[in-house]
Amino acid sequence: MLSEEALQDWRSNALELENSVAAAVIGQQPVIRLITIALFARGHVLLEGDVGVGKTTILRAFARAIGGEFERVEGTIDLMPGDLVYHTYVDAQGAPRIDPGPLLRHGEKLSTFFFNEINRARPQVQSLLLRAMAERSVSAFNREYHFPHMTVFADRNKVEKEETFELASAARDRFMFELNMPTPTDLAVRKRLVFDPAFHDVDEVLEQVAKGLLPWRELNTVAASIQRYVSASEAIERYVQEVWDATERPAHYDIQLDDVDMERLVLAGASPRGVSALLRAARVAAWIAGRHYLVPADIHGVLPAALAHRVFFTPIYELRRAELAQALVQGIMQRVATP
Repeated sequence: MLSEEALQDWRSNALELENSVAAAVIGQQPVIRLITIALFARGHVLLEGDVGVGKTTILRAFARAIGGEFERVEGTIDLMPGDLVYHTYVDAQGAPRIDPGPLLRHGEKLSTFFFNEINRARPQVQSLLLRAMAERSVSAFNREYHFPHMTVFADRNKVEKEETFELASAARDRFMFELNMPTPTDLAVRKRLVFDPAFHDVDEVLEQVAKGLLPWRELNTVAASIQRYVSASEAIERYVQEVWDATERPAHYDIQLDDVDMERLVLAGASPRGVSALLRAARVAAWIAGRHYLVPADIHGVLPAALAHRVFFTPIYELRRAELAQALVQGIMQRVATP
């Protein structure tokens, strides 16, 4: 475990990372903070939002700031699982060649894997990515390839539904956070985005982000140290247990949603893995805030992003997921008594 002094140095690195990304991606500080938390909790991130709000830009900015090797895949309907593992082509001499694909190309140096428009990829592709996310390894060419430092960033827009495939529950559960990136509402931010030429060229914008701010090979060690450094009191532990129970039995906590039979709403509550992810993220939030112990605000700060996509509804309500999931989480935060 790292010393307290070393963790404070890393906290400075985390804040510097945030500031660097925020200089290029304005008006999105809450999203930037949550992605930073996921990074130091060693979790993957799925980002959703309208077309043109900057989902790709913010993920590219983080990839640039993190350092290490970067790979990007575009989700398309004709993408096949093998395309992530190997690349076939005919060389200049007319001979067939097989080279490692984007998942394997950099080996253990791969630190950021960006999957653009993940919902356009077939379920078979999503399944392969699922294993890579869960185990940080894949089998290919009769051997195991490992990428222990990899963080997966994926995005999808919530407007277009043609030629798309909804992510399976198991795939969504592998993402620590599912974030919604809103269109900025602050008038000053909107004015800069529209009238400042500096924001019209994405590559120019990304030049403002410092490259390789983090010793990325050490992130796993730092993440493990944070989890041991930040403690949870018995009161916080009881509170988290009740939050977990509320995802399974919301009616028991008198949580009410409009036009919803609360006894028939939930098919399955959050999983142990989901609640574990919630705690890991909350500990990082406390660490970034400069504390070595958890408070309810740490839980609330990450709860919508960590648990909303992990509660599964009965078929009659699943079509209203976008509306009901966030409403349920807000109800849990309001109705479950905080210590």
